[in-house]
Amino acid sequence: MDLNAECLLEKVENLLKSRAEAGDTQASFLLGYLYYEQGHYKNAEAIFDGIKEREPEALYQLAVMYYDGLGTNADPSKAVDYMRRVAEWDTGRVRYAALYNLGRAYLQGYGVQASRVEAEKYWLIAADDGNPNASVEAQSSLGLLFCSPEIRDLKKAFYWHSEACGNGSLESLGALGIMYLHGYGVSKDLQSAFQCLTEAAAKGNVYAQGHLVAYYYQRKIYTRAALLAERVSKYEDVSEIANFTSCSSEYICKGIAIGLFYFARCLQLGRGVTQNTEKAQYYYAKAALMNPGVFKDLQMNLINGRM
Repeated sequence: MDLNAECLLEKVENLLKSRAEAGDTQASFLLGYLYYEQGHYKNAEAIFDGIKEREPEALYQLAVMYYDGLGTNADPSKAVDYMRRVAEWDTGRVRYAALYNLGRAYLQGYGVQASRVEAEKYWLIAADDGNPNASVEAQSSLGLLFCSPEIRDLKKAFYWHSEACGNGSLESLGALGIMYLHGYGVSKDLQSAFQCLTEAAAKGNVYAQGHLVAYYYQRKIYTRAALLAERVSKYEDVSEIANFTSCSSEYICKGIAIGLFYFARCLQLGRGVTQNTEKAQYYYAKAALMNPGVFKDLQMNLINGRM
């Protein structure tokens, strides 16, 4: 951080402190959030805790800190309790965020008994019929939930991914491409599939990139397939990608695994790239480690002549 930025932050901190000392709750919250963003979690926790009965956003940030164990021991039960209080108290955006996180907690069984039914219930409230000011994450998560084998309602999945995509979800943009490609919950439409996949891939959706690799390969556009697959094969930091794109780590790993497998196949057969069977085995192994389920499915496609 340069000197000018440090001076500016110091001025902001001093201004917020003076207003907080005068009883300005919003200034107190902003000061706590400044500390939170700087990684000074103990200071942030102390401020948030002092105003949590008056400021729902402070209670929400405390819940996040207890959920992730930031500056304190992780306490799933307290995190869920605080999220629930925010959801019952506030009517703004922070309420939608709390409802979304309650749905996540129920899906993962974090601080509560795992329940897909409860997860769906909270996400439906958070999604608010596709309201763009509600939780777009909940809308996209409903799309993923309805695609899961346990529920498998593809028409509902397509509906929610469409709502989320219209509200800016990069994850759902890629999901729509895959649904159009295979005719999941909607009539098959290769033009719409390609448009969604290329747009999502260009914006950093790794799962879309993996499926775009497969799209090129299956249509014998091997040079493009190999180039994109090689790019995907170099991804390492899944958490950083997830933070940058707001896409789920699970689907990022799946996208990388698809890219690794197809890059290995291109290397093995010399399609779009110089043949190298030794490197091919290396990338097959990386694909298996990245996501065994994806590797198994693609291996079966290979065995059954579908690749």
